Amino acid sequence: MNNENNIAPINEDLNVVEYEIEDIKSLIYTIRGKQVMLDSDVARLYKYETKNVNKAMKRNIDRFPEDFCFQINDEEMNSLRFQNGTLKNQNGRGQHVKYLPYVYTEQGVAMLSGLLKNEIAIQVSIKIIRAFIEMRKFLSSNGQVFERLTNIESKLLEQDKNINELFAKFDKKEQINQRIFFKGQIWDSYELIIDIIKTAQNKILIIDNYIDDTILKMLQKKNKNVEVVILTLQNCTITKLDIKKFNEQYPTLKIATTNKFHDRFIIIDNKDLYHCGASLKDLGKKCFAISKIDDDGILKRLNENIIFQ
Repeated sequence: MNNENNIAPINEDLNVVEYEIEDIKSLIYTIRGKQVMLDSDVARLYKYETKNVNKAMKRNIDRFPEDFCFQINDEEMNSLRFQNGTLKNQNGRGQHVKYLPYVYTEQGVAMLSGLLKNEIAIQVSIKIIRAFIEMRKFLSSNGQVFERLTNIESKLLEQDKNINELFAKFDKKEQINQRIFFKGQIWDSYELIIDIIKTAQNKILIIDNYIDDTILKMLQKKNKNVEVVILTLQNCTITKLDIKKFNEQYPTLKIATTNKFHDRFIIIDNKDLYHCGASLKDLGKKCFAISKIDDDGILKRLNENIIFQ
């Protein structure tokens, strides 16, 4: 069955209108202060292809002023992506569209129904217009409530942002200055060591008498081309082959031996000094602390005691 614009519906099964008003209301959106429906949704309801619905509109463009029909812009398109999966409807619109869609207001839908002359267009247009009317009444009667909820939501989002920033500052300060870990906090302590390692831009010096190859997994997280020197005892289990393989991918690692130290230290870029109460291979096994020592004098004296063997 062709209409006066020579535009045919998708099929001839036009006797059953399966859409309810509540279903149609879910397809109505607010854009530019107007309640509108996407061209693809209108076409699906009328059982036409989207391109044919828009073709009918363009052939009769004088009947469709901007308050009847308009093409949305990129910003409005992005806004629709967050509304009920708008871009994943039955017409196949995905998240990447070639053409920006048109939208039809209540008056535009009524005008279309007169152009697309088939039985279903008449039946569906009645339901669509009723859905617009109900939606308009709903928005009108609840406008103040929506405005208040929007204002409350905006304030809550701002408060959440401020609170998160505040906690982030406290958490960062705690991480830098001192953290105490209890037995079982393996991941938390490991994560802090990784964060410390990532701050290095040039060099990491690790002093730990009981180091093993678990440190290599941590050092994989360091910034590119940061030099690492590990001072440990002669019975270190990291082999020359381990070092060679590591340096092929994460240069540069060097291991030297010394017996001058009892405690564990990490020095970042020759300026940030951390004291670790447990060997890096034993993180989270017992209660221990990681502390930052903000004393240039101690750092200087510590460097004076570093003697490579």
